[in-house]
Amino acid sequence: MLISFLRAIFLYLVLVLSIRLMGKRQIGQMEPAEFVVTMLLANIAAVPMQNNSIPLLTGLVPILTVLGIELILSVLTLRSIRIRKLFCGKPVLLISDGKILEDNLCQTRVNLDELTEHLREQGIFDLSTVKYAILETDGEISTMLYSKFSPAPAKDASVPVKDLELPYTIISYGRILRENLALCGLDTAWVQQQLQQRNCPAEDVLLMTVDRRGKIYFAKRERKN
Repeated sequence: MLISFLRAIFLYLVLVLSIRLMGKRQIGQMEPAEFVVTMLLANIAAVPMQNNSIPLLTGLVPILTVLGIELILSVLTLRSIRIRKLFCGKPVLLISDGKILEDNLCQTRVNLDELTEHLREQGIFDLSTVKYAILETDGEISTMLYSKFSPAPAKDASVPVKDLELPYTIISYGRILRENLALCGLDTAWVQQQLQQRNCPAEDVLLMTVDRRGKIYFAKRERKN
């Protein structure tokens, strides 16, 4: 019993040291390769921790081997752009000049709900204020607003600014969300009117949102020939 206790403590300390050597990152900030190594180290350590018949050195060697490979790759990714792209990927534009890039959303498997969720986490509720949105290699989304929507100038000039309203998704990937229409006090007739004004059928709409003040964000789907 005491041996199992001591083995568990030793392997725990080895894992903590290994993670510290990999660098100080939160789980959500890890590159894909780093996350795989972390999971692999935990699984490798679990075997000798649970089975006392396995020599401790047998479990320690794979841990040090995987850690060594990770440290070598870390050095290589610092010095080589090609290797860095291979193991870490590269940032991908999701919004460019205010336009949602549907192909890039599909390529990165980010849906509209996830995109708007990430923007809301940054305090951005109005998509029309976003000039660029970039999916970083750690899964986070960075944004750049149009300069006229930046809050700093209005604050510095002491200009009164109206509070933003929460936008509701009315159409997503060509599908009308009637439950959200009810929340806005609107109906399908209003939607059809807006579509007719833009000469666009619902199935050709990528995203359409509206807030309680009637501000509309409208984005068409990219149709391939």
